[in-house]
Amino acid sequence: MPAAVTDHSAGLALGALGVLAFSMSLPATRLAVHDLDPWFVAFGRAVGAGLLAAAYLRATGAPRPTGRQWRRLTVVALGVVVGFPLFTSLALTAQTAAHGAVVVALLPAITAVFAVLRAGERPPRAFWLAASTGLVAVLGFLVAGGAVRGSLELPDLYLLAAVLLCGLGYAEGGALARELGGARTICWALIAALPVTAPVTALAAAAHPPHATAAAWAGFGYLTVISMFLGFFAWYAGLARGGVARVGQVQLTQPVLTLAWSALLLAEPVGPAAIVAASAVLVCVALTQRTRAAGPARPAAATAT
Repeated sequence: MPAAVTDHSAGLALGALGVLAFSMSLPATRLAVHDLDPWFVAFGRAVGAGLLAAAYLRATGAPRPTGRQWRRLTVVALGVVVGFPLFTSLALTAQTAAHGAVVVALLPAITAVFAVLRAGERPPRAFWLAASTGLVAVLGFLVAGGAVRGSLELPDLYLLAAVLLCGLGYAEGGALARELGGARTICWALIAALPVTAPVTALAAAAHPPHATAAAWAGFGYLTVISMFLGFFAWYAGLARGGVARVGQVQLTQPVLTLAWSALLLAEPVGPAAIVAASAVLVCVALTQRTRAAGPARPAAATAT
């Protein structure tokens, strides 16, 4: 089997594992911010994950990034360590996780755009057609299912900001993982963010001492260990191997998965149309994977995790 095909298959599998991990992030955030301050949730999870990252880097003897890599890591940190956690935490104090899934449906398209701008990829026209069809299918399902209500409000703007910054962090991290590997990319990004995340967490804890139910702490723990740490091991490795734009389209399945978790964990209503939407999305994801990517060749380091 050609190496390119093997890389893409491995990238797709790793990307799907990452999406499965991330699909529970919004319900977990909703659980956490029910009792905990959203600033503590957003930055505290990054501090906890940063401590895990430091232990991992020390145990593996990872070499320090170069100056150019540190600059790129700050972009990753801005997007996925600070931006997305902060704005989703603020939004989900007033919105349901099911509603948040509406805006998250935009993430694959935004990631693909940043893959062009930051990762130098050039997906063909057929890719954009399949990706757009998948996006329409997800949004159509969510609108028909009643997840979209009323006019655009502040929490929606928070969610839009979260998705925009997350797409940037995904694309930059996926490209950088070709050099550093998926695990080291998120670990060094978490370390780079500690000078910001640690003091903000301390201030948030001082202003609102954390007292919460077991469910809220469980949500916070999931965000720390899975959403902010282990999930990125698979996700960035998948983007590096299979291409940011193409593997990024696996995220089209995330809103449907998020709605399923919202129903199971939060008792939020989800209609039967989810099966139809999920089927349409899977077809579109399959079509995006059949297109041939055009862009710079990936270095051998892309195989690292």
